Amino acid sequence: MLEIDIEKENKAIAHEYKELLRISYQTLTPTDKKLIRTAFDVAVDAHKDQRRKSGEAYIFHPIAVAKIVASEIGLGATSIAAALLHDVVEDTPITIHDIERLFNPKVAQLVEGLTKISLVQKDLNVSMQAENFRKMILTLNDDVRVILIKLADRLHNMQTMDSMQEEKQTKIASETLYIYAPLAHRLGLYNIKSKLEDLGLKYTEPAIYNEIVSRIKETKEEQDAYIKDISDVLKASLDVEELDYIIKGRPKSIYSIRRKMKAQNVSFDEVYDKFALRIVYKSPPNEEKFQAWKIYSIVTDHYRPSPSRLRDWISSPKSTGYEALHITVMGPKGRWVEVQVRSERMDEIAEKGYAAHYKYKNGASEESGLDVWLNLLKEALENSETNAVDFVEDFKMNLYSKEIFVFTPKGEIKSLPKGATSLDFAFSIHSEIGIRTRGTRVNGKLVPLNYELKSGDQIDVITSQHQKPTANWLDYVTTSRAKTKIKNVLNENTKKIGEEGKELLTRKLKHLKITLNESVINELVNFFKLKTSLDLFYRVGIGAIENQQLKDYAAQKSNSFINFFKNKIKRSPSHTADADIHKPIVNNNYDLLVFGKEHDKLDYKLSPCCNPIPGDEVFGFITINEGIKVHKKDCPNAIGMQSNYAYRIMAAKWIDSTQEEFKAIIDITGMDVLGLTNQLTKVISNNMNVNILSISLSTDAGLFHGQVAVVVQNNTILKKMINNIKKIDGIEKVSRVYKT
Repeated sequence: MLEIDIEKENKAIAHEYKELLRISYQTLTPTDKKLIRTAFDVAVDAHKDQRRKSGEAYIFHPIAVAKIVASEIGLGATSIAAALLHDVVEDTPITIHDIERLFNPKVAQLVEGLTKISLVQKDLNVSMQAENFRKMILTLNDDVRVILIKLADRLHNMQTMDSMQEEKQTKIASETLYIYAPLAHRLGLYNIKSKLEDLGLKYTEPAIYNEIVSRIKETKEEQDAYIKDISDVLKASLDVEELDYIIKGRPKSIYSIRRKMKAQNVSFDEVYDKFALRIVYKSPPNEEKFQAWKIYSIVTDHYRPSPSRLRDWISSPKSTGYEALHITVMGPKGRWVEVQVRSERMDEIAEKGYAAHYKYKNGASEESGLDVWLNLLKEALENSETNAVDFVEDFKMNLYSKEIFVFTPKGEIKSLPKGATSLDFAFSIHSEIGIRTRGTRVNGKLVPLNYELKSGDQIDVITSQHQKPTANWLDYVTTSRAKTKIKNVLNENTKKIGEEGKELLTRKLKHLKITLNESVINELVNFFKLKTSLDLFYRVGIGAIENQQLKDYAAQKSNSFINFFKNKIKRSPSHTADADIHKPIVNNNYDLLVFGKEHDKLDYKLSPCCNPIPGDEVFGFITINEGIKVHKKDCPNAIGMQSNYAYRIMAAKWIDSTQEEFKAIIDITGMDVLGLTNQLTKVISNNMNVNILSISLSTDAGLFHGQVAVVVQNNTILKKMINNIKKIDGIEKVSRVYKT
């Protein structure tokens, strides 16, 4: 029986290999095929005794990753070979030297880059996961293809996570939403980005994911008919113009529907632009723009456009290389529909990102948006002294940011992230200009350095040789390039002042008969409640530490007996506080929430960012200074915490909700109907076990808005009350409010 299974498995492996060659985006030469075949043989042999948790042969995983690399990302033979070999160095006795000997230095370099990402040294002082991300981002310095293969690896892992434990699924899905999906977005891989986001949602919010999936299935027939109606109308006019095109209906991704529901606080039915059409046309390069606007004209002849929602990424492509026209029009039955207009070339770049961009570049001397971004990234990575979490947060902020297009005084166009300031613009021109910026003019008018730029602004930077950055500048910028440069200059200044301060401190202590050595430096750092010796020297250098304070230190030092007791007293509170984190609770009021597999009753605080109450799905997060903080699973900060600090997450759940009451705030909007206020207070009061803490009601031009703070015992009672309020005539929307 086993023999038959293995034979069947071998046939399946051979079939997957042939499929890999067939679906390759690039044309493979005989040499390419030979390279891929050798990599395939080495991988099959290396992984022959390994199986995945699902029970299938491990080799199916590297082949699947190679297929994504070949067809969806569109890379060539070198990357396909590296994808097939991406786990052999980590999981088998084969070394990087073996890879270099069997293949070539480029394949070996890619495999080494992928192995580096996986092998993370444990460091207790920083988040291991953030350090992992930092290492991964650093590999962009070597070859962007390392990250592209890593994205394919992550996509296949996400597609095959069903057999994993729930905790591991949540951790991997959170990481995916936190860093991998934004990376795919930044590299122009919109297809892969959507798949990663949808799968991320599947494991972080399974109930919501399943609900949206089932609603999409329910409405599929109606959606298809709706899209067909619009397509038929457009086809008739497009055919008259003899255009060569195809129209595809494109449902909004599950994740983007969820994001819209959350951002606008609406239900599935209230998300209006769930429909999208894509018109992909054939055109010679010199006629692409003309034909795009011709199609725009035809679409808007039939359907009225929303002027505020026209996106022209043909005249000004995104820095990822993405080009298209996006038109949002009012379709039949009063529904908004997004129509995307792309040439075949633009469509390929949107699907394949990096690889297609270079296929069409044809050796042009002009730097692509991606090249510019990678150069900026390399600059940001140099001398980066921030801790791993800050580094990743800064980097991530620049991944997903929308773009604006602004002009230099000479009329050259520059792309910046949305939210960028006039000081960010100065640093984007050149770091030296940024550092010397004295002021900025936008559209001829003098503006503050933190002025937020808008598309179309023209910026003139005023510089001075005597200008230097100050610590306030960090609040004036949003781009990681500007932040890194400012921090570097501030650090250099601090070190310079610190060196002068050290010499000054040595002289001052000499007068007090104290020699400056390592022991004295440590005592002074503790005495002034500072963090590092540089902080100490810097404060002496700028005159923040006065002579009298140093005399006080000398007087304390002379009485070693008192000093001994002071240290004893100083140490004991921190020890107690540390122990309190894990101390079981005696007070029975806190036994509603239990932690971990053993259902331990531990001390905790409810996090104010999402205000969990009994009945909500929650988890515990071990903080450094405040013990365990409890967050809702859909808390806005959950993804970041589970991704960056997975080792600090504790499973938690409510086991009893009858002994304590909790505050919840309800937001209500509707039409100002006579007697509405009376009816509202009556409905709330009639709900058993609900007390009104405060109520605030206002009306404006026929619109009613109210906010009610209530005390409830659990989530079920709250939901019942909300449903009863929704039934009142004139009420439009009722939702629970969370502090952010």
